[in-house]
Order: sequence, then C-alpha cells, then structure tokens
Amino acid sequence: MLIDLNSDMGESFGAWKMGEDDEMLSIVTSANIACGFHAGDPDVMADTLSAAKAKGVGAGAHPSFLDIQGFGRRQILGETPDQIQRQIIYQIGALKALAESQGYSLQHVKTHGAMGNMAAEDPELARAVAQAIYRVDPELIMVVMPGMETEKAAEKMGLKMVREIYADRAYTEAGTLVSRKLAGAVIHDPQQAATRVMRMLESQAIITLEGVKLPTRIDSICVHGDTPGAVEMARQLRSLLEANGMTLAPMAKVIA
Repeated sequence: MLIDLNSDMGESFGAWKMGEDDEMLSIVTSANIACGFHAGDPDVMADTLSAAKAKGVGAGAHPSFLDIQGFGRRQILGETPDQIQRQIIYQIGALKALAESQGYSLQHVKTHGAMGNMAAEDPELARAVAQAIYRVDPELIMVVMPGMETEKAAEKMGLKMVREIYADRAYTEAGTLVSRKLAGAVIHDPQQAATRVMRMLESQAIITLEGVKLPTRIDSICVHGDTPGAVEMARQLRSLLEANGMTLAPMAKVIA
C-alpha cells in the first residue's frame, strides 16, 4: 500500500522561526508550503522549495486567509467567493513561480487553518478553492477532507484529489476537526497518534473522538509542523507505517 505523509512547512517569517523544517523534510513525502498570507515570505518560500526538491519531497501551496497575526486560524468573514478565489490564485501563483525558477513543479494545493475548515463545510467556499486551483493549473492535486464539501467541489471541477486524515487532530461525528478550543482536540503523544492512524488505515475510516467510524479512502496523513513534538510524531508514524508493510511516496505517486 502506498501512502503519503505530509506536513505544513515554510511557516517562518523574517526573523521569526516556526517548525523544524529540515528535520521534517527527511521524514515526510509531501510539504505544504505557506505562501505569505498566514506565514512565510519570499526567502522562506524559496528556501523551503529548494530543500524539498533536494530531498525528493513533493511540494504544494498552502494558501490561507490574509491573517499573519492570527496565523490563519481566525475566520475572516464578509469576503465574496470571487475575492477568496483571487487570494488563492495569488498565493498559488507566487509559490509556483518560485518553484519554476528552481526547475521544480508544484504537486498540490492544501488550504490552511480557518480557510480549510470553513471550506470543508461551506459549498461556495469549497467551490472557490477548487476553481482557483483549476484556473492556475488543472493538473494540480486538491487535498480534501473526506466526505466534506471540498471533496465534492474537487470532483465537480474534475480535479485530481487526495483524501487526507490528521495524525494529531481529533474528529467530530460530522467528519470535521474538533475545535482547538476544546479538550482533546490536539493529540500530542506520538505513540498515541501513530497507533490511532494505523487503526484508521486498517479500517479505511476516520475514527471520531467518540469512537465512531466514518468509512473513507485515505491517501495521505498530515502531521502539523507547528505542533510540539511534531518531528518525533512524524518519525514514529513513518516507522510504524513501514513496519506494517506500507511504502511512503509523494501524493502524486499515491494516486497515480
């Protein structure tokens, strides 16, 4: 079985450092790179792309609401779907140009934080995301939350898609992520996270906080790069996956 392991990267900004990207790039197979709206800057973006290319890691854009102060985790309301679409095109375009300047190609797009959570439940926002990706490059993969509006939008737009689960986040019975404001929303123990992911892969289902199984195909697993202990979590997860006979590969190979 082929499976992708991805993480958010390039989330430093100027003198402010976030995450252990160099170590994480030695473990994961795909990198979601911030595009300047919630984190990242041209130097960080270019350096992260260069490091990903050197290690054979698939690179993708990680667009967000324009919210550096809130790290893209605050809901931004009142913008039209067209405005959101332009913001996403702007961000993908910036990372795509930097990648191509290094002889590298983008593999995928995965929305960040509040934008991703809202798009999973809002069909208009999900459609705006899918249309933005298609208009930049219809060959780009859209990373979606299984069974949610983003999956439906990608399918309607005819985009390639990767269905993703989170190693370090709990799920509600609706298939959404438990709010970070609630107890148990973020899983910090690497062994607990790895064991939980294996249960989901064996069941081919999301397992909710209450233990309910929501059947789905699973193509990729995410470990948030800014979670404390993220590198150790990713390392233990990769080790367990390989010990169970799974081969790790970038998203494009998993769904080929």
